[in-house]
Amino acid sequence: MRALEANGGFVMPYAQSSRYLTLAALALLASSGSYAQQPGASAPTAAPAHAAPAQPAAPAQPAAPAAASSGSLSSSLGLYAFPAKNQTAQQQANDETYCFGWAKTQTGIDPMNIKPHAPDQQTAANQADAATQGARAGGAARGAAGGAIIGAIAGDAGTGAAAGAAAGAMAGGASRRQARRDAQTQAEQQAQMSVAQQKASYNKAFSACMEGKGYTIK
Repeated sequence: MRALEANGGFVMPYAQSSRYLTLAALALLASSGSYAQQPGASAPTAAPAHAAPAQPAAPAQPAAPAAASSGSLSSSLGLYAFPAKNQTAQQQANDETYCFGWAKTQTGIDPMNIKPHAPDQQTAANQADAATQGARAGGAARGAAGGAIIGAIAGDAGTGAAAGAAAGAMAGGASRRQARRDAQTQAEQQAQMSVAQQKASYNKAFSACMEGKGYTIK
């Protein structure tokens, strides 16, 4: 069909106009579908929250000085050493080793091998034997004399003397054995006193050295 002119313009035929509108609608639907299939725009990421400023760490407290271990040299001497200047356990061990040797040199005493400055029990027993060697014979003589007197009174001096001698010898032997026991006991006491005195002397030197290095020691 021809287009008709109306009012000085160009008028599209109705059929052609409907076809045009249909095509336009289809194109519009197609474009909107394509847009819908496109991946959606990602949501804007939230701005990172500002982290709270870190609080300054509290200053570290000084560690308490370590006590001497049960296997330390000071404890082996029966002493307690406190590190009054906050010495470390390693420093205390080094100082104790030094003072251990220093005290040994100054006193001439080895605290791990103290020998008593006194006669041992066997020596004391031998000395007691020497001192009482005549006790048995003397007892027999005195017993015989006493027995003879008693026997003479009873009318048999010989039998009385023999009995007295036997009793006197037994008494003398018992006295000698008692003297040996007394000597051994005394020697043991002297040995213990000697060891204690040497240990005290050594500990005094060790303590003086440790105090000079800044320890309180008891």
